Amino acid sequence: MFDLIIRNANLPDGRSGIDIAIANGEIAEVASRIEAEAGEEIDATGRLVSPPFVDPHFHMDATLSLGLPRMNRSGTLLEGIALWGELRPILTREALVERALRYCDLAVSQGLLAIRSHVDTSDPRLVTAEALIEVREKVAPYIDLQLVAFPQDGYYRSPGGVDALNRALDMGLDIVGGIPHFERTMADGAASVAALCRIAADRGLPVDMHCDETDDPMSRHIETLAAETVRFGLQGRVAGSHLTSMHSMDNYYVSKLIPLMTEAQINVIPNPLINIMLQGRHDTYPKRRGMTRVRELMEAGLNVSFGHDCVMDPWYSMGSGDMLEVGHMAVHVAQMAGIEDKKKIFDALTVNSAKTMGLEGYGLEKGGNADLVILQARDPVEALRLKANRLTVIRRGKVIARSAPRIAELNLDGRPATVDGAAYAPIVPGA
Repeated sequence: MFDLIIRNANLPDGRSGIDIAIANGEIAEVASRIEAEAGEEIDATGRLVSPPFVDPHFHMDATLSLGLPRMNRSGTLLEGIALWGELRPILTREALVERALRYCDLAVSQGLLAIRSHVDTSDPRLVTAEALIEVREKVAPYIDLQLVAFPQDGYYRSPGGVDALNRALDMGLDIVGGIPHFERTMADGAASVAALCRIAADRGLPVDMHCDETDDPMSRHIETLAAETVRFGLQGRVAGSHLTSMHSMDNYYVSKLIPLMTEAQINVIPNPLINIMLQGRHDTYPKRRGMTRVRELMEAGLNVSFGHDCVMDPWYSMGSGDMLEVGHMAVHVAQMAGIEDKKKIFDALTVNSAKTMGLEGYGLEKGGNADLVILQARDPVEALRLKANRLTVIRRGKVIARSAPRIAELNLDGRPATVDGAAYAPIVPGA
């Protein structure tokens, strides 16, 4: 007797007609036909059942603050930074917690059950850290929330930045962050990378740095990050987020850089929505796309995962908490239109991101956590095309969100009474 059985599911690896049995919050069996009873059964009706979506790069302290204290009229990164600088001194713990919890509600409805959030430590009050630690505790039953100590105004550049970051880590933040390209000089940026990696090594923590989020091809802090990762023995525990300068680097230098990143086992986190919106702003035409070299990094064997980054905050007035929207943009910007390409993009929203965050028990294997999403699509390729509706979201075997199928009613003579957009794609042999 199981707690729950999901029947007739399609899995991301291409298997179809699969049953998934759940007991005590874990996946107890995955098989073509499970002859057993359960307290509840859900018929997936040939739709995709996926592990939950994972966002390895977000700013929960700023989310849903759009319009405070004013709008970003230019839509640029620099005005967004200036706006956050105006808002930060008047932030309260209560308001931060309220906005973050509202965003987590939205995330759950989108099947997004693991998030890594950067937490600005540039304000010595550290009200952001206090608030997000409280949120981490509140959402623990339904979201895995990791917190990065992020010196947003620069580890060295911000007055008191060194002390504030260490105090934030002492408070219980999980990961060491940085932003070397925002330091006053390239030398200061390189020094910050070395100092922050040493802190991570001494404390036994991972590293996740905003790195080279610029169109400047001479911003090469990722090279230093790779070298310091090896020097401190942090291989596999370090993430380079954004890396947009790689879009503008010459190919010869990149041919040296990518093997260095591979040696260091750097986790790469592009943020397609933000990168395509904020980069290339100084260009007329041709205008650079600004996203890092996703295809080349994947082909080199690096773990590439995509972040949402922002939702309705000073930097980005859009966003929905939908990681499929992120992947949909990635397909276009990276020009990864092939079937296998799209499967890799889907992995970058799920299993790759789970690897970046070091999530235990993630996936659809027997013995893993019973965290699942049923989507209104038959496979990952269709899920990306449709930005598919999440029909059922399950956490540790418990249904925590449901949505009705997205079906339109028609009133046309001689035509069908309803339209399901998920039923339109042709069956492609071998897809």
